[in-house]
Amino acid sequence: MSISLRTFLNIGAKFRQTLLAQDCLLCQAASGERLLCEACERELPSTASACPRCALAGSSNAECGACIADPPHYDASYAAFIYAYPVDALIQALKYGGQLALAEWFAHKLLQRVGQVAGVDLIVPLPLHPARLAERGFNQAAEMAKVLSRFSGIAMDARLARRVRDTAPQTALPWRERAANMRQAFACERDLAGLRVAVVDDVMTTGATLAEFARTLKRSGAARVENWVVARTPRGV
Repeated sequence: MSISLRTFLNIGAKFRQTLLAQDCLLCQAASGERLLCEACERELPSTASACPRCALAGSSNAECGACIADPPHYDASYAAFIYAYPVDALIQALKYGGQLALAEWFAHKLLQRVGQVAGVDLIVPLPLHPARLAERGFNQAAEMAKVLSRFSGIAMDARLARRVRDTAPQTALPWRERAANMRQAFACERDLAGLRVAVVDDVMTTGATLAEFARTLKRSGAARVENWVVARTPRGV
């Protein structure tokens, strides 16, 4: 899932050029006020069919065998893209390069993917631990959640829950260890009785982090928790 330093730096340089020249962030073609031109947007990796529970790409829109056998704590997941180039580079440019205009672009793509939002009462960004937030300076999920709230009309609460354990990065761990790594990582003191919550994040890999967060929200009374993520990692990556 890693991208080269050169690719990441190129995205940052092209981003600055785009702001000045209004060229496509990826191919440098004239794109008006768009970050990406229509041709590049059409080539972004996405899928027409996926499991409605975990958003893992598949041959149909039926719930996958893994979710049937061991249902996660969340009830649904929506992913705008597959986590592959160049989506991975764009996410890194937002997350580590501070290219916040991408947060709005991602949010728009998420709304297109989710479509009907009438069944959601509250939007909540996946929280960062205070140490990680201080290091990065912002929470990319919160930046996207603000835009999603503004354009959907659904309330957003970035302080509803807290990340109380500064866990090891999930990407550094084998898949089987990730659920244990996230155990009791979150806390929520608010009464969510009967609320339907949409959780916003950038990348969904195994789903362990989102599953633990959903468990926390449901312990506080949430009736339904669904994930709105920019990208879903393909099976086995």
